[in-house]
Amino acid sequence: MPTVVIIGAQWGDEGKGKIVDFLTEKCDYVVRFQGGCNAGHTVVVGDEKYILHLIPSGILHKNKKCIIGNGVVLDPGGLLKEIETLKNKGIEIDNNLYIAKHCHLIMPYHIAIEEQSEKKKKIGTTKKGIGPCYTDKIARNGVRMIDLLYPEILKNKIQANLEVINFLLKNLYNAESLNAEDIFNQYMNYGDKLKKYIADTDILINEAIDSGKNVLFEGAQGSLLDIDHGTYPYVTSSNTVAGGACTGAGVSPIKINSIIGVVKAYTTRVGGGPFPTEIKDELGEYIRQKGGEYGATTGRPRRCGWLDLVGLRHSVRVNGFTGLVITKLDILDGIDKLKICVGYKYGSRILEEFPKELEILENCTPVYEELPGWKESTRGIKNYENLPDNAKKYLQLIEDSLKIKIQIISTGQKRDEIIVKESPL
Repeated sequence: MPTVVIIGAQWGDEGKGKIVDFLTEKCDYVVRFQGGCNAGHTVVVGDEKYILHLIPSGILHKNKKCIIGNGVVLDPGGLLKEIETLKNKGIEIDNNLYIAKHCHLIMPYHIAIEEQSEKKKKIGTTKKGIGPCYTDKIARNGVRMIDLLYPEILKNKIQANLEVINFLLKNLYNAESLNAEDIFNQYMNYGDKLKKYIADTDILINEAIDSGKNVLFEGAQGSLLDIDHGTYPYVTSSNTVAGGACTGAGVSPIKINSIIGVVKAYTTRVGGGPFPTEIKDELGEYIRQKGGEYGATTGRPRRCGWLDLVGLRHSVRVNGFTGLVITKLDILDGIDKLKICVGYKYGSRILEEFPKELEILENCTPVYEELPGWKESTRGIKNYENLPDNAKKYLQLIEDSLKIKIQIISTGQKRDEIIVKESPL
């Protein structure tokens, strides 16, 4: 039975939530393996819109086991709000959600320190405490989900961490200190409410795979935001590429059957950092408005640009995609001429590979191939043959350039507005 990893191939916001939701129908387990509440996965079912930040998108289907893996950094307060919202909409949670014992927790001091550091050096974070939480994890100072069940361990960790954090808040940032007892009481309350979800998730996942269940691994953000392989330092703080599914869920690479890259038909980016194909005129604003390109987590406007095959080629290499999904094709309807970036010009050189040096990437000029657009609407089309000829040519150029088959095409926001050329499951 298949185990499938769904990965964003650009700078995030590619529409992974809808694709995970669509594929979940054939899956038994959905596993979120990295990131935190800085992610926003939007799924539209009928006339109802769901925005999920921590819980895997598969929760919207009945009797699907959803797992928050150890690679996620979890804001327990945010999770409880998400659970309450879903329950109020009639979604079954209690028998379908599991949280890894060794999942690290975002603490109030993580949020406080990130808010202050962002004032000094603007990276464009969501100020949700993601980076500082991962910092504590790597420095072996982190608070984990299981610590909520051991009061003395939790109290000692909070007190030890606040000695350093409060010193920084007071002396470096001239900000208010935090109270250890208040945080301890708050998180003990969280523990009482969340303890029924805590589990040995790596065992659950491996048992599911070994027994022939279909397991879907859901990534957050996008490959070009990977802490190792993205546009550092304008990246997130976790491994967003396919390898993160193994470390963030506790499974061997040999148990992964396929890796699907989700690609928006154009490119967007939120926050700071280089973006060679960004469109800075009225066309960029037109795409933003038509595509609803505003962050699901923060509401920030996304920067919009042409499709970038150089960045995608890098994503293909570091992920090993076995298939592609193209989303938001319908947003390009009615644009007379379309551009696709096929290379970067840097000085007198033409670069075909994504540069790792930030100073080079920031000074690259995109080399475009121009294609005719299409006037016909693609919204809601469910059969590939019914697409306009120029839309097919646009998709074919992507396939030919990246040497990977497009398996699914999304033609609208709703669950059923989709073309399946070849199912990954």
